[in-house]
Amino acid sequence: QVQLVESGGGLVQPGGSLRLSCVLSGGAFRSYRMGWFRQAPGKERELVSAMSPDGYKTEHNSVKGRFTMSRDNIKNTFYLQMNNLKAEDTAVYYCNANGAQGDYWGQGTQVTVSS
Repeated sequence: QVQLVESGGGLVQPGGSLRLSCVLSGGAFRSYRMGWFRQAPGKERELVSAMSPDGYKTEHNSVKGRFTMSRDNIKNTFYLQMNNLKAEDTAVYYCNANGAQGDYWGQGTQVTVSS
């Protein structure tokens, strides 16, 4: 029932910015911990950042001070504002919703940081 659709990825130069969006449908948005994960070629999927329903946040050390999460509970949308992007941020970014109802993943959106 729950579906996650990511958007906002693309090609950006080092130092540039992108905003990723994840829209949840088919479930109660407020009941899930929402997270962003990424997977670079040949590497394991890793947590980028996540936000619990009570507002608790966690994030990877490599993105602290550069990436910011936010929720829009009216639009059922989870955002990741990415600033000062680096080449090592290049990956497929996946939206995740985790809660008592289940664990769900989006299809992913490609972020490529290159000059």
